[in-house]
Amino acid sequence: MSKLSLVVKCLGKGSKCCGHAGQKGGSEMKGMRFGRLLAMMILLMSVVGCVSKGVVSPVEGEVFGRGPGGTQVEIFTLTNKNGMEVMITNYGGIVVSLKVPDRNGRLDDVVLGYDSIDDYTKNNPYFGCIVGRYGNRIGGGKFTLQGKEYKLATNNGPNHLHGGVQGFDKVTWKATPKETFE
Repeated sequence: MSKLSLVVKCLGKGSKCCGHAGQKGGSEMKGMRFGRLLAMMILLMSVVGCVSKGVVSPVEGEVFGRGPGGTQVEIFTLTNKNGMEVMITNYGGIVVSLKVPDRNGRLDDVVLGYDSIDDYTKNNPYFGCIVGRYGNRIGGGKFTLQGKEYKLATNNGPNHLHGGVQGFDKVTWKATPKETFE
């Protein structure tokens, strides 16, 4: 049986995106973590009936607009044989739309979000994105580990919220459909 997945790598450089300045393969390593998160979302969809056994859903990508710095942002649509559909951008892994059937079988979008990448980059209160490296607030923008204090960028008053100023939600990832075989 074959299945279709997305291979995801970070397009950023060094500490601006992944915090691995000077480490060989650092961006790819964080991309792999994002890829695992994306794979988990797709796996979750299969659990709720999006991907039927033995059926490979095509992954369709198209341009969604331009992100910060003019980077091209794509949106990927995954659909099953019943019409259930998820749309995910490569900018922050944002789930833009998830259409699921109601009790009468009518599909409806259950995701709160925007229709354009511009709205996500200007107004986004973290709708549908991958947050990280840490989800939630780190009070005072600092923490202590093994007796050493670490100071973080603050982006929520005195706090570090959802990965800070340049969290995973603000990264443009390179995503390409890839067929794998089991």
